[in-house]
Amino acid sequence: MLVLVIILDYLLGSIPTAYIAGHITRGGDIRQIGDGNMGAQNAFRQLGPKTGIIVGIIDAIKGALAVLLAYAIGIPLLAILLAGVAAVIGHNWPIFLGFRGGRGECTTIGVFSVLITVPMLISGALAIAIIIKTGNVMRASIVMFVTLPLLCWWFSIPGLLVAYSILLPVIVGITHFMRTKKRMIIPA
Repeated sequence: MLVLVIILDYLLGSIPTAYIAGHITRGGDIRQIGDGNMGAQNAFRQLGPKTGIIVGIIDAIKGALAVLLAYAIGIPLLAILLAGVAAVIGHNWPIFLGFRGGRGECTTIGVFSVLITVPMLISGALAIAIIIKTGNVMRASIVMFVTLPLLCWWFSIPGLLVAYSILLPVIVGITHFMRTKKRMIIPA
């Protein structure tokens, strides 16, 4: 049962929301415009704020649904956490588009919204305030993901979930670094 849930959640995460939005709104591949990323931030910049926000919400819903599906089946917490990781990995490396996807930030937010709701709401509110004040999504993301484990600890969330609140953002960060590093290579 666990393997089936992980496969289903990976496939759910693999649904290429920004790619579909790019084809609907512009008739093209979002991976060919902007920073080439297939996520909400590139969709926001290249396809417009409304489309970018919709893509972000749908990507977050993918993460939330992955965890809710695992909860509904009644598998142990560790398996539920693996299901959330599967959705984020599916978003970052989707089978439907040659394993080239987004960074997983919105999908991670969706996973956390179900698992650690109150800390996520607080750190998410801080991130939104930073975006409104500075317009800097990267800075907002850093604040959100750094404060999240601290808030989990503050609210006496179990240690496994505190560790998880560190693990998923690390996956997002590694994905971001790998994709940014490729763009930074200067030909000789």
